[in-house]
Amino acid sequence: MSIAICPGSFDPVTLGHLDIINRAAHLFDRVIVLVMSNRSKKDSLFTVEERMELLERSIKFDNVKIDTYDGLLVNYAKEKGAVAIVKGLRAMSDFEYEFQQALTNKELNPDVETVFLTTEGKNMYLSSSMVKEVCTLGGDISAFVPAEIAKDINKRCKGDA
Repeated sequence: MSIAICPGSFDPVTLGHLDIINRAAHLFDRVIVLVMSNRSKKDSLFTVEERMELLERSIKFDNVKIDTYDGLLVNYAKEKGAVAIVKGLRAMSDFEYEFQQALTNKELNPDVETVFLTTEGKNMYLSSSMVKEVCTLGGDISAFVPAEIAKDINKRCKGDA
């Protein structure tokens, strides 16, 4: 059974994230969406547990599981028997950082491959940071996030939750 991991902070999950997760679910027998805390991001909108719950409500595939981990991704991959780490690429600006991470992960765990999936063109500009900014400033985020969780994101951005 081929297992892949789609790691990220998912704060909040966007349609771009779901595009990559859904495509990975068609390529691998099992996909673990791994919610990780990003220590470089200080302004989290949702807790890790809340992000996991939002993902649960947004993902429609039986072969996708949501988990969390606060350590080295390659250690988690080894623990779970994963053969791949799936990362989405939006633009060249993503590539340099993701390539550096992939090479480091390969050095730490040669048994796990990093697979890059390019996002659909309509999601090239989409990021969780952009969603938070638009939402906080009162903009409509419905074209950027799953309908199942848009109200939750709007409430949090406006300080209602």
